[in-house]
Amino acid sequence: MAFDYKKEYKEFYLPPKTPGIVTVPAMHFLAVRGRGDPNEESGAYKQALGLLYAVAYTIKMSKLGKHRPEGYFDYVVPPLEGLWWQEGIHGVDYARKKDFQWISLLRLPEFVTKEVFAWAIRETTEKKQQDFSPVEFFSWEEGLCVQCMHIGPYDDEPATVAAMEEYATAQGYEEDFGEGRFHHEIYLSDVRRCKPERLKTVIRQPIKRAE
Repeated sequence: MAFDYKKEYKEFYLPPKTPGIVTVPAMHFLAVRGRGDPNEESGAYKQALGLLYAVAYTIKMSKLGKHRPEGYFDYVVPPLEGLWWQEGIHGVDYARKKDFQWISLLRLPEFVTKEVFAWAIRETTEKKQQDFSPVEFFSWEEGLCVQCMHIGPYDDEPATVAAMEEYATAQGYEEDFGEGRFHHEIYLSDVRRCKPERLKTVIRQPIKRAE
């Protein structure tokens, strides 16, 4: 049976609908950086997703080709994730989507080294005859966060974020946005097939002990 990160690491992918504190260890990702409104048709965000998934499936399906990475195990491609920020703002302002800066992410299985990643970029470029240079190998240790499962439309997230911030404050923590510390979302639902009121999104925000 294919290894499923959502099921094996429920504390990171399937948190309850009430806020909690979590420490997230270092992981490796495929990543594409960009800016602008993610809802823009044929915009940079949607193009980034196409690049990410093409490389991700090249790696997943390497089991069928001549280049099977050492330590390969079959796995379910993990859910799409996104890091979001805006200049001069702690957290995010959902009313200013055009000002978003973002890093779109897909988690990599542990057998994917920088060498395997480089092969996958070459292989996908040759297969698709497209430029995949925007895709990078991204190592990141998220650390201490408050997180919560948000159910419903993305535009309703501010209420969930407010509840998370209130909970963190009550537990003796405060916001810790800054270098390498972002508003983080993990998308568990396919927005093309799921009603807005049923969308499931893990929301994380960086925190530290209040001074």
